[in-house]
Amino acid sequence: MMAMLWAQEIMCGNKTYAQVPKLLKEPVKTVLINSGCEELIVE
Repeated sequence: MMAMLWAQEIMCGNKTYAQVPKLLKEPVKTVLINSGCEELIVE
C-alpha cells in the first residue's frame, strides 16, 4: 500500500524515486514498471 502511494506521488511529480525510503524502493519500482512509468525510475 505504501509502495502504491509513493508511486502515485512520483507519477504526479510531487516526489522523485530518489526520495523513496530504501525498504520501499523495489516495491515502488515494480508499481512504476507495471504502470508503464519506468522512465520515472531515476536514482
